[in-house]
Amino acid sequence: MLDVHRLRLLRELALRGTIVGVARALDYTPSAVSQQLATLEREAGRPLLKRTGRSVELTEAGHRLAGHAEEVLARLEQARAEMRALDGQVIGELRIGAFSSAMASVVAPALVHLTRSHPLLRVGVTEIDPASAPLRLRSGQLDVALIQRYDVLPIGYDRALDTEELFEETVYLAGDAHAPTALIECASQRWISGTPGTLCDDATVRACENAGFTPDVRHRTDDFASVLALVRAGQGVALIPELAAAGVPTGVRLTPVGSTRRTALAYRRGAGTDPMIAAARDALGRADHSAPQQAEDQ
Repeated sequence: MLDVHRLRLLRELALRGTIVGVARALDYTPSAVSQQLATLEREAGRPLLKRTGRSVELTEAGHRLAGHAEEVLARLEQARAEMRALDGQVIGELRIGAFSSAMASVVAPALVHLTRSHPLLRVGVTEIDPASAPLRLRSGQLDVALIQRYDVLPIGYDRALDTEELFEETVYLAGDAHAPTALIECASQRWISGTPGTLCDDATVRACENAGFTPDVRHRTDDFASVLALVRAGQGVALIPELAAAGVPTGVRLTPVGSTRRTALAYRRGAGTDPMIAAARDALGRADHSAPQQAEDQ
């Protein structure tokens, strides 16, 4: 009999690529993960891993079993959701992951609705970078998360997750009164961007490359208020999504660059009928996603 817990470890190894990565994500020691996977190999009756020095790769059998593990885990998630839905109560602990620019206009109103409509629901929100959301959802650290998809970046498909589009934003070029208003004219400008590896930084680099240049990034921050303050101080230009453009300071100009950022709600595949997930979908879908207004005295 194949153990479901060990199948989850194999699935995580297929996704993360290293035993250390699996251990960190699921709060195990690497040796414990290795022992569990060795036991799974005995249960499967054939090698699932190829060990070369310190690295580990899945064998053909390992890849096939990891694919089955994905389906098994989704069915278990569906079974759990259906059991919770039998009495119709929205009760339990709901863990939401969201990016910073969505907190004020999307998440906060959703929390008001959730706590008023479902008093037995215990809700917690964690600010995350959307790039980390899939791993956190798969590992069970989050139940739902807001994820971003920039149209200048390729869209990856995660078989472990279901997603629902919520809204779309315009992406702006932010600059001071002396900065160019067209992206193609910003090759010689200093740039302000996010931490390397974040979706915002990846989107900035790709948009600039599409315009024919590599941005000269001088300043890095993941806080859009700080980005706008640096722009106002004449320290560079930046790409700003619509949700982050609320309260644009005097002296900062925003110009659409013909690009968009889409936000979707993600949760583990099979969990859609869970009353808590359904409540979160309803609340987050009610939020006002309209474009914020710039300051009138610019």
